[in-house]
Amino acid sequence: MSDLPNQLKAVIFDLDGTLIDTAEEFVVVVQALRAEHGRGPLDEAIIRASVSNGARALVTLALDIAESAAEFDSKRRRLLDLYSEVLGTASAPYPGIEALIAALSAQGIAWGIATNKPRAYAAPLLEKLDLSPPMSSLVCSDDVRDRKPHPESLYLSCRHLGCSPHEAIYVGDHLRDIEAGRGAGMYTIAAAYGYIESHDDPSRWGANALASHSTALHSLILGPH
Repeated sequence: MSDLPNQLKAVIFDLDGTLIDTAEEFVVVVQALRAEHGRGPLDEAIIRASVSNGARALVTLALDIAESAAEFDSKRRRLLDLYSEVLGTASAPYPGIEALIAALSAQGIAWGIATNKPRAYAAPLLEKLDLSPPMSSLVCSDDVRDRKPHPESLYLSCRHLGCSPHEAIYVGDHLRDIEAGRGAGMYTIAAAYGYIESHDDPSRWGANALASHSTALHSLILGPH
């Protein structure tokens, strides 16, 4: 495992399942989509564990249809319409996140977000949450040609934040996040408190550190407080 950056200039977070707990909204949306098709409710834990896999995976989970199915794209659009109706109504920063970004700011360390979530959903969500101090960079899936696990979004984040990848930390709750961070040459932290599927094991992702709870991020990044 490599050491923390000698000169830490920025911390970049994944969004859903790392910085913000958005799962309750997706539980509502998946259950509603199932109900529209005459299906009973799913175990909420199964939905929560799948949130980081994105809208397509949630459609497959909700309706048990393959992406190759002719009706798949219309079902995906319906899921996103349902999500737009509840966006920001049941989301909140994970415990300790607001204190962490305040501590980063106090030490002159910038923070940003690199997510595979489209800007049409990420930006209004963050506007509603109104985190303070505000992020200095938001990179979404539609800002890059190649989404995570490709490192392009992290390179772009570092340019926005005025740092080199080796001067930044990336925190994420999915293997693709850690692969993107490692590909960019960044120090990585696996958010094991996030949306992890039952068969997955964050300790096997190859991250530099693992946060079992969001409140552990402060000491992993800035030391004990």
